[in-house]
Amino acid sequence: MGKGKKGFWEFLILAGICMFVAGLFIRDGRGQNESPGLSDWREGNENQEGLWGKNTEQDREPEEKPEGILQIAGSTSMEKVTWALAESFMEEYPGVTVTVECVGSSAGIEAVAEGRVQVGNASRTLKEEERKMGLVETFLATDGIVVCVDPSNQVQNLTKKELADIYTGRIVNWQQVGGEDIPIVVIGREAGSGTRDAFETYLGLAGQCRHANELDSAGAVLARIATTAGAIGYLSMAEADERVKRLWLDGVEPCVEQVAEGRYPLSRPFVMVTGGEGTGQDLLVDTWLTFVRGRKGQKIMAHIGLAGP
Repeated sequence: MGKGKKGFWEFLILAGICMFVAGLFIRDGRGQNESPGLSDWREGNENQEGLWGKNTEQDREPEEKPEGILQIAGSTSMEKVTWALAESFMEEYPGVTVTVECVGSSAGIEAVAEGRVQVGNASRTLKEEERKMGLVETFLATDGIVVCVDPSNQVQNLTKKELADIYTGRIVNWQQVGGEDIPIVVIGREAGSGTRDAFETYLGLAGQCRHANELDSAGAVLARIATTAGAIGYLSMAEADERVKRLWLDGVEPCVEQVAEGRYPLSRPFVMVTGGEGTGQDLLVDTWLTFVRGRKGQKIMAHIGLAGP
């Protein structure tokens, strides 16, 4: 065999070996560096792909199974997600009972500080004075705040300025923003609400909003908007259902994908606060926080409509 032909066949053999080795690293289109189980998670969450995957933590089983009562209190906006997480957690750990009391973010944080509950739900970050009390926050997710009106309202979009003018009384009729000749009924949350704090901070109107009604829960706001002609209010994106109409803000659709990409302008964190004296159940609390930040917890939060933290 000539030297030219011999070199040609050696080249073909070497190329075949390289292709075989490459095939070991590329299986079904996925590299070996991808997290175990991630493809299974994607198959059940096609619409949320990319919103949680990079933040997913490996589940870690505790050496000792926790038992006892885990008491949680706080944000009404976090009621739906907390109960969903609690039900799954109790299935995983049948020796644990989880109780959830929805009293508002500030009240939940205060309950942790006083040792009355182990975990406080808050739809805002801790304030400096709360951190000085030894409290610690664990970030769970990012939640959009959606501006809602009654379903018959013809308005589709509001600018930030128009929204601020509505909540300060400069705009009082829907006709002023392209709607029908109907008086605007301004609905808000009570003082101490994390949702109200985030909403007023976004508008730069802390303590300046003028409400026709101040309600003490997300459920109450939802029901009032749904049944009141001309009503406007704000809700957690995870709480706003088909009973109300969601308005776009500055031309951006209120959806979890826009929140995750940072394009939707009105969002806030969901956090769980721990660290007050008198809890005395470190194993239980640690297991809970590991669970909600793990694959199972994050899959639940994605299903409900929350974006990654």
